[in-house]
Amino acid sequence: MLEAINSLRDEGLAALSAAAGSDAVDAWKNAYLGKSGRMAALMAGLKDVPKDQKPAVGAALNTLRQQFEQAFEAAKAAKASAVVAERVDMTEPGELTTRAMGRRHIITRVIDDLLEVFGRMGFDVAEGPELEDDEHNFVKLNIPPSHPARDPIDNFYVDDPKLAASPRMMRSQTSTVQIRVMEKAVAEGGGTLKHPIRIVAPGRVYRPDTVDATHSFMFHQLEGLFIDRDVTMVDLKSTLLHFARAYFGEDAEIRLRPSFFPFTEPSAELDMKIRLRDGEEPRWIELGGCGMVHPNVLRGCGIDPEVWRGFAFGFGIERLVMGKHRIPDIRLLFQNDVRFLQQL
Repeated sequence: MLEAINSLRDEGLAALSAAAGSDAVDAWKNAYLGKSGRMAALMAGLKDVPKDQKPAVGAALNTLRQQFEQAFEAAKAAKASAVVAERVDMTEPGELTTRAMGRRHIITRVIDDLLEVFGRMGFDVAEGPELEDDEHNFVKLNIPPSHPARDPIDNFYVDDPKLAASPRMMRSQTSTVQIRVMEKAVAEGGGTLKHPIRIVAPGRVYRPDTVDATHSFMFHQLEGLFIDRDVTMVDLKSTLLHFARAYFGEDAEIRLRPSFFPFTEPSAELDMKIRLRDGEEPRWIELGGCGMVHPNVLRGCGIDPEVWRGFAFGFGIERLVMGKHRIPDIRLLFQNDVRFLQQL
């Protein structure tokens, strides 16, 4: 038994000395000091040693275990020191051929640009929840119960609209924010509007549209609202024209086409001449809707339409991105293809 102990000592220390790295040292520990290792197997044989030899053999086994444990700790520390020595000196100057730095997504950057343009025009930024209720998404926007826009097939309802009194839904338009802003202004005024409102509200909206080159089930809008005592369509068109020329350049062309929305009267569609591809002629692209805030919307928020008037507009931000950067397909904006994003 003592010969076996001495043989295991020589074999084990030699194997540990030959271990090439930290993983090899750990593997050695499992092989020699683990529960099913060589040391455990040798100690299991202690029961078969004659009684008069057990004290000497037991002492030799304990000495061998201590030697193995001390050798393992020393080897582990040596390998760890070697790893530290191999690490890069972080105080040295970096190489010029490092990886390209990341940056914010083009949609986020365009939103910031839009807010900066409207900020120069005196508009504050407002936000609202993406999970809305029927009251703010439809009722207070003068959209009647029979309107097709409320059909479950055209909205992402969270609650069953046939069972809930005011079903929750993922908002289908950022117009919900203007309702909340007007409600808050009236509440702060003690039940009446005390000062003009001028806000823009960017955010995500959700509609179960079929995804194609110009549509997505989730996209971004920028809502605008201006309430004052003597606001007219002239102010609306001037604001939109000023925005177009500030963002797209002095040669930007826009047009307003008569349209209908339940929450504005009169209403119009905003188009802009945009070249989506190099070499193509610019063509009229619909950017969103606009119009004078409907008196029923003002009344629903506690604002007297005989005293106050206002205009509202809503842009599809992806369409602005596509027009600004000549992107022909909206799906490119959501595929997270680094090769595409690096071009913007």
